[in-house]
Amino acid sequence: MEQLRGEALKFHKPGENYKTPGYVTTPHTMDLLKQHLEITGGQVRTRFPPEPNGILHIGHAKAINFNFGYAKANNGICFLRFDDTNPEKEEAKFFTAICDMVAWLGYTPYKVTYASDYFDQLYAWAIELIHRGQAYVCHQRGEELKGHNPPPSPWRDRPVEESLLLFEAMRRGKFAEGEATLRMKLVMEDGKMDPVAYRIKYTPHHRTGDTWCIYPTYDYTHCLCDSIEHITHSLCTKEFQARRSSYFWLCNALDVYCPVQWEYGRLNLHYAVVSKRKILQLVAAGAVRDWDDPRLFTLTALQRRGFPPEAINNFCARVGVTVSQTTMEPHLLEACVRDVLNDTAPRAMAVLEPLQVTITNFPAVKSLDIQVPNFPADETKGFHQVPFGSIVFIERTDFKEEPEPGYKRLAWGQPAGLRHTGYVIELQHVIKGPSGCVESLEVTCRRADAGEKPKAFIHWVSQPLTCEIRLYERLFQHKNPEDPAEVPGGFLSDLNPASLQVVEAALVDCSVALAKPFDKFQFERLGYFSVDPDSSQGQLVFNRTVTLREDPGKV
Repeated sequence: MEQLRGEALKFHKPGENYKTPGYVTTPHTMDLLKQHLEITGGQVRTRFPPEPNGILHIGHAKAINFNFGYAKANNGICFLRFDDTNPEKEEAKFFTAICDMVAWLGYTPYKVTYASDYFDQLYAWAIELIHRGQAYVCHQRGEELKGHNPPPSPWRDRPVEESLLLFEAMRRGKFAEGEATLRMKLVMEDGKMDPVAYRIKYTPHHRTGDTWCIYPTYDYTHCLCDSIEHITHSLCTKEFQARRSSYFWLCNALDVYCPVQWEYGRLNLHYAVVSKRKILQLVAAGAVRDWDDPRLFTLTALQRRGFPPEAINNFCARVGVTVSQTTMEPHLLEACVRDVLNDTAPRAMAVLEPLQVTITNFPAVKSLDIQVPNFPADETKGFHQVPFGSIVFIERTDFKEEPEPGYKRLAWGQPAGLRHTGYVIELQHVIKGPSGCVESLEVTCRRADAGEKPKAFIHWVSQPLTCEIRLYERLFQHKNPEDPAEVPGGFLSDLNPASLQVVEAALVDCSVALAKPFDKFQFERLGYFSVDPDSSQGQLVFNRTVTLREDPGKV
């Protein structure tokens, strides 16, 4: 668990929560920790707690790796818990996509749970909190509580019995949305007073239907769900540090087991936007197709683009876990992708801008079968067969009538080898159309070992498949598209007009004919490509995952 260097070395052992700086103890703490150890057997327990109201992104990959990875490294368990307390924002597709992405990254939760599993217990504890004089029903409106110094609630000291009756009335649907909330009596780190514990929402819940019209907030739910599941290390990103006091306060106010909240820095990427709201704006503006558009940094988008999950996990390990926020360059993630695909993506040949070449002295009556290694560096990984006939197609840029100095590929008086065939071709005729544009070439061929070695070997296809190939570049032109100092017009004004180029009639050798969505290949000299789910039986569609090496023109 390489990424846990630094911060995790300071983590407490299960049951020794009180040794953590800032942990708040009460006269009941030691008894509660003893009971906790009896239940868990001293096992490390973590959880990954996403809200099911959007698709996971690269920052979540770090959270998944940290939570599942820390548990695994310590022979512990990790829960996948959906924080489903906002019924109006939750959709079934998000639950499914989140489960799929956790599995895709290679992790299996000990158990999949939902905050809504605990609604009855959370409600009972809310009543207990009122009984203990630590919560009250308030009628201040949401807009009154906004800003830096909202006025204190005039209902803060209302009698316990009155709050109990009003809270029951809230549950029975006697108030309109916004007319009443349940608030906890505490001051948080950021000076915020009395955070809301329950609010009214007349929206059916995807799991509990119309059973409830009051729903607990994050501040109330999170620590109590951690307590119920006997989480030992509640790992969350730095912005939740301001909630740490309410986390400890609430567990202690109810005399329940109190886990330890540990904060770490978020992972962000340059040239990226990951907020749910902004991705929805990009979709609405037609800048991207959906959440899984391969130019985005959602996990479904990276999967569609062809990023292997191991590469994402390796990237998270390289970034490590730090207290400060980390903003990384995308090329560091792409380097991890190349490392994995270099060893796992079999080679094939494809031509994006085809130029037809007729070999006038082809050495056989019909086409030859050429054995091409799947991995030239390791021929033990097998071969695939491609036909080699008298008509081949090469990349248009691999021929120049008037080459500049240093040009090594096919030109007048300059033969070029055809990769894997053992043959060299030499130019004889250039056939041009009415506009003077080169339409095809005629060449002769000879065995490569029958003369001087050519300066270059080029890739080619013969009897190919016609495929669509999508070439992706960065979606944004600036490193920080959300920074007004860098992009005064807002991130939607920073779109790169060349972020997608579609080659509708690329030619690919027939070794890929049976490829399925998400199968990956290295197209020799062009880059790594992955089969897109848009593919049909008669038409394969490929996404360029990454180029073969980093473009020196990119920062």
